[in-house]
Amino acid sequence: MKKTINSLLLCMTMAAMATLLFMCKKQDQNSNAPLLNKSLTAAAGVAPAVFVHPGVLNTQASLDLIGSQVNGGEAIRSAAYQKVLDFVNGNALPTKFWETVTVGSNGATTESKSQIRKDAVLAYALALRWAKTGTATYAQQCIAILNGWSYTFKQYALMDGANQYQPSLEASWTTPSFVAAAEIIRYYKAFGQSAGWSDADINQFNNYLNLVKNNYINNTPAYNNNWNASAGYAKMAIGIFLNSATVYQNGYNIIAQHLPIIIKADGTIPEYCDRNDCVHFQYSLTAFSYAAQLAKLQGDNSLWTFNSNLLSKGYDYMRAAYNQTTSCNKCSTSSPVFPGTEVAYGYYKTANLQYLRELQDPLGVPNDKTFLGFTSYTHFNVPGI
Repeated sequence: MKKTINSLLLCMTMAAMATLLFMCKKQDQNSNAPLLNKSLTAAAGVAPAVFVHPGVLNTQASLDLIGSQVNGGEAIRSAAYQKVLDFVNGNALPTKFWETVTVGSNGATTESKSQIRKDAVLAYALALRWAKTGTATYAQQCIAILNGWSYTFKQYALMDGANQYQPSLEASWTTPSFVAAAEIIRYYKAFGQSAGWSDADINQFNNYLNLVKNNYINNTPAYNNNWNASAGYAKMAIGIFLNSATVYQNGYNIIAQHLPIIIKADGTIPEYCDRNDCVHFQYSLTAFSYAAQLAKLQGDNSLWTFNSNLLSKGYDYMRAAYNQTTSCNKCSTSSPVFPGTEVAYGYYKTANLQYLRELQDPLGVPNDKTFLGFTSYTHFNVPGI
């Protein structure tokens, strides 16, 4: 009997050790493993029972206000709106769309990749222009872009040597900009008039969102950097448009999980010194800021206040980076300031964020068109947003 018990204890010990080794190995592999398509833990916010529309960075009231200010000749808002006009006037309307968008890593580009990035921001700019003017032509131009991609796009493909997951990042960048435009076109009334986007076209756009979400964004690897911040923001935006609490909550949870991983308790963002540029850590900050604003417009400030205003501390670190007082020097006062800075300033109103936004006021669009812009037009000194 004693020998049997000892053998049993030995087997149990070996099994426990094997389980521990498996868990450690699995944890090591997580840096390259895709995110599971399920809700993560540690999220404080809860998806609303009914979504506010428009609810992706703008609202009916905020669009009414900024449009009326420009139409009334207010100088600061008009200068910011000029960034919208400059983009529209500097980027031709598309004459074709792509079934397959081919993408590469580390800045490698193709015609289709450049176009979908440009078109996502252009659609948003046209939606803003329609909201400000009420001119039906601009709404129809925006609708043509949304329909063109949603009816045509089928898949992403890879350039030789590209990261196999690069499509997930590209989809996380372009999709929220399309959604922000679509929210305005679907729900906003310009001078009492709707844009006239048909139910059939809206349903097709829903299909497009589900395609890129299910086939690409859901496969974002757990790199614990801007990839995950961008994916969380994208899923929150998609959830709002689809009126899906599940998709929205999953995106929120990704943001809440990765905020304290990407931004340390003292505000340090290791991604800055790990990358050889002043851009990638701003991808994270921008995605976090936009995600926090999406939640705020749905009645939830928890991402802004998360972990004692952790996101604000990240922008304090960005100020230090621009002043070259961090452990590496890759930013300077002439480095691009990403438009999420304006949105974060609207909530926190800190001296560091004021300094950063004023470096290039009014803020426009990132030069790589990874995120929507024009936030000085849509957010600077706009109450309630």
